[in-house]
Amino acid sequence: MTTEPVRRRGRPSRTGGGDGPGTREQILDAAREEFAARGYDKTSVRGIAKAAGVDPALVHHYFGTKEQVFAASIEVAFAPAFEAPAAVEEGPLDGVGERLTRFIFGVWENPATRAPLLAIVRSAVNNDVAAGVFRRLVAAQVLARIAQRLDLPEEEAELRASLAAAQLVGTAMLRYVIKVEPLASAGAEDLIARIAPVVQGHLTGT
Repeated sequence: MTTEPVRRRGRPSRTGGGDGPGTREQILDAAREEFAARGYDKTSVRGIAKAAGVDPALVHHYFGTKEQVFAASIEVAFAPAFEAPAAVEEGPLDGVGERLTRFIFGVWENPATRAPLLAIVRSAVNNDVAAGVFRRLVAAQVLARIAQRLDLPEEEAELRASLAAAQLVGTAMLRYVIKVEPLASAGAEDLIARIAPVVQGHLTGT
């Protein structure tokens, strides 16, 4: 059963674009485009509202602050990557390194999912607030779930999950964001074959 969005700062006035079915998604689509085009620092709630064709009060009504709009944008843009823990859960741990690595490469190699990922990552790299939002979501949605699958003390499991994530995120940054050669033009299958054993070692190695 769906619930009504949390109301923030009262009901918006009707001086601008009206509220109605699909307004929240309309605002969120505009927010993703604004963050992608301008980055976190140069994006404003007013600019998001203008792009969505609504009153700025509606943005506050549905999402609250710019930071909260950014968090909602990340959740949508990173939805495919947030499914990464399923790669850990769907089979034996002795093959988890390849499954997880192959899944992450699949997300980044797909142009449809790569574009929003690039936009969010660039914002996180350039702004401390955006980085904090990104870090909290990744920790809660990805690392915590991977750590729970490991039959280890909590602190050790969390460290191993973080190291595996660092290997994959670092590779993605160098290959897709910074585009360091020859990593950027190397074949995906070759890289998966090289990186998967390292990820496996982080998660289950002695």
